[in-house]
Amino acid sequence: MLCLFDLDGTLIDSELGIVSCVRHAFQQLGVPAPAELRHWIGPPLRHSFGPLLDHDPALVEAAVEHYHQRFHQIGWREHTVYPGVEAMIQRLRDAGHTLAIVTSKPQRHATPIVESFAFADAFTRLYGPDPRSPHSEKASMIAAALADFGADPAQTVMIGDRHFDIDGAVANQVRGIGVLWGFGSREELEQAGAHALTHTPGELAELLAA
Repeated sequence: MLCLFDLDGTLIDSELGIVSCVRHAFQQLGVPAPAELRHWIGPPLRHSFGPLLDHDPALVEAAVEHYHQRFHQIGWREHTVYPGVEAMIQRLRDAGHTLAIVTSKPQRHATPIVESFAFADAFTRLYGPDPRSPHSEKASMIAAALADFGADPAQTVMIGDRHFDIDGAVANQVRGIGVLWGFGSREELEQAGAHALTHTPGELAELLAA
């Protein structure tokens, strides 16, 4: 089976790094940051910055650049691997599944994070969007993974915590499995059409083993 994993909110708790970089971007622009920033984890940055910067293309691009500058320097280190994830990944690898990551993070930010994992070699490929894109691109990245691996959609799963992950799975006719330990809600995942929901990495490993 080909198992495609989201990164933020699925393998790692990256709230500190993402929120700190968003606040930094607003500070650099002299614009007050929203009090609640947790919902920024998952959507493309331009999608989130746009409404708060009057959809001014120059301001939005400046905010994204400020975000990326801090993330490249320190933000990528401000994360923790969720408890139970390493054991889950090891179990899936031992079972012979092929593992890859499909993330909304640009590859230049996702790569050092993944390389820092003790289980980094479990993942065959890493897919990230063009950093200039305003879209999540989960659907196109999943399609690319299916093509690269020559995988049957019926033997592929996309695992993530936000509707973007499930939307991408549905678009490619693969099963989307929602995880409830991340940043999305049960309602969000169910409305997107999640095939199943799991509460812990151990439960996810059991589901995929079955």
